[in-house]
Amino acid sequence: MPAQIPNRRRPYSVATFLALTALLVAGASARLGMAKTTPKSPKAAAAADISTDDLQRSLRLDTYQILADSGAARGENIYFYKCWMCHNQYTKGAPLLKDLFQHETLTSGDAVNDDNVTAKIKEGGPGMPAFRTSLSDADISDLRAYFHSGKCCVEGENPPANPWYRAETQKWPVQSGLTGGATGMVRIASGDSPEGVGVQLVAPNGVRTTVYTNAEGKFEFPKMQAGSYTLRIPTPVPFKPYRRDAVQINGATKFDDIVLERVADSDNLPASAALESQLSSAEILWNLPGTAEEKATLQKNCSGCHSWQQIFRNRYDEHSWSLIVDRMMHFSGTAIAVRNKPMSAPDPEYTLLTKFLSRVRGPDSHDAPLRVFPRPRGESTKVVVTEYELPQQLLALHDATADNQGNIWFTSHKTRYVGKLDPKTGIVTEYTIPLTPGSMPGTHHAVIDKSGIAWISENWAHQLNRLDPRTGDVKQVLIASKTPINAPSFGNFTLDAEGFVWDARADRVAKLDPMTGKVVKEWPLQTNSSYDNTISYDGRYWGGSGPANWGNTVEMLDIETGKMLNLNSGSHMMTAKRGGFDPFGNTWWGGADGALIELNAKAARIEEYWPPIAPHPYTDFYEAMPDKNGEVWAGVLHGRQMLRFDPKTSHWSAYQMPEPYSYDRRTYIDASTHPVTVWYVDYNGYLVRVQPLN
Repeated sequence: MPAQIPNRRRPYSVATFLALTALLVAGASARLGMAKTTPKSPKAAAAADISTDDLQRSLRLDTYQILADSGAARGENIYFYKCWMCHNQYTKGAPLLKDLFQHETLTSGDAVNDDNVTAKIKEGGPGMPAFRTSLSDADISDLRAYFHSGKCCVEGENPPANPWYRAETQKWPVQSGLTGGATGMVRIASGDSPEGVGVQLVAPNGVRTTVYTNAEGKFEFPKMQAGSYTLRIPTPVPFKPYRRDAVQINGATKFDDIVLERVADSDNLPASAALESQLSSAEILWNLPGTAEEKATLQKNCSGCHSWQQIFRNRYDEHSWSLIVDRMMHFSGTAIAVRNKPMSAPDPEYTLLTKFLSRVRGPDSHDAPLRVFPRPRGESTKVVVTEYELPQQLLALHDATADNQGNIWFTSHKTRYVGKLDPKTGIVTEYTIPLTPGSMPGTHHAVIDKSGIAWISENWAHQLNRLDPRTGDVKQVLIASKTPINAPSFGNFTLDAEGFVWDARADRVAKLDPMTGKVVKEWPLQTNSSYDNTISYDGRYWGGSGPANWGNTVEMLDIETGKMLNLNSGSHMMTAKRGGFDPFGNTWWGGADGALIELNAKAARIEEYWPPIAPHPYTDFYEAMPDKNGEVWAGVLHGRQMLRFDPKTSHWSAYQMPEPYSYDRRTYIDASTHPVTVWYVDYNGYLVRVQPLN
């Protein structure tokens, strides 16, 4: 990459992807995990090479150490991923665990004590997975400590503090330029190409800036504040870890050469959980044994709610997998246990997926040596990526947008918190949305109007919130809904230039008064809903995508005439999800089946554009967002690339992210810079700025 390949209507099968990518990946790189240590500030002592790196965010996520290395705080982290989905106040299928150790007996009748609680977690039951092969004794001990602490249980009302957020206590300006800073050279002792290696500086405020080496191994940072930084290689495999603390920078400092050593003599790297922590979801899936049908079934049914790492880091028996797959496939997509398919109804995909996961992630399954996908090359190395820490964790971040002051706003899908980040300092201001009795908290989409008011939706409470950042006051607007309470519904709204809300559910497109929630005007819809809503630059057209779960429709409404253009891809399931208008009046959508989808308004047809085979065979998208120039940006949902596509030339660039994630659900593009600046919040808990160099 980059590649210039016309990609119209090329629906590669998963099998074809596998065959072609196997040729590309031979001789490719891989990633190795780091040892676990506690969070700490950069050392004041002289810089020294070290063999471990506690800054590897993906490893801390996979080992439940984003809050602490042990104890009740780590137990809260485990609870969030392992227990919350079933044991929460909104579900009807499992008991609440709040004040567990103040109860006399478990539901089984056994006395509540450490031994019996441990046994229940390990052995599970008819309706509960057995965690004995997924949680260690230390994990269960930390989970018990959380139950004993009296702080259980996390419900999205008061998420825990992020120990890595230091922007308020360590005041430090964040660079805005692209070049003119520290430079250096990466050399590979074995003689491998040094191109596309990420090199990262971590500032005292915790902000991470990553650049990439060119074909000669050279790299250049933006001009940054003089002072002491940590220099490291993020996700370094197939090379050994490299990190130096207390590195002094002043202007265009020249670093000593960074010499990297390979982990192994070949590209076949030993399988381990630590190594997999630096692989993207797609890389792990690609390495697993299995048929194209099995892997495509997982991709289809596990495409939007979380990264696949959350699946693959587990080992369960078949009974436990059957319970988990049933919960994920046959209930509503929240913690609210509303079954949407009868237990007696046959479901071949459920059976296939359960058997597949039991085989490749069962208690006795063994992984083959691992390989990973190629590093970026050529134009795709010309980018600066900046990662910002946020004040709290376990947020399940969702959307990013910006106000007219240049602050970046974010929402959190499982808490009542929203926030705005000052990109110049990394400091975040947080706001809370009032709780709605009986409804799960969770903010979804945000739009900042021209007067600076933030309009924020709540997907589970069906609320639209008007937040005044100057006062912090919040006014809630109840959006009329024909769907059951606490069902995913009002969420992906948009605002037009006059401030009216647009939403498409319950078989109609509706223009709503934002202060009352009342319908001003409505138009019939082809399907029962559109997952997303967007308004054209000139305000004349509304655009909508397909239903949330594997629909194959896109629509465009001429607001002046009322004429609706409805297009359908037929038997080909393109699954248009979220997106926006380009400057030419076309809509673009991220396709969960692996393509960028355009509704070409002039030609009245659907166009689909498949990226080159490299980034990987399991490309899928949650969103595609055009910029002011007509180029389209999209994070690879289960990969680690931000893709840039020029429809006029069919030219693709794939910018690699420092962590093995690019879990982008809503992109904000700052058109005031040249080139444009791209922002998104990663579901895994941090905010990302992508600045291409050309």
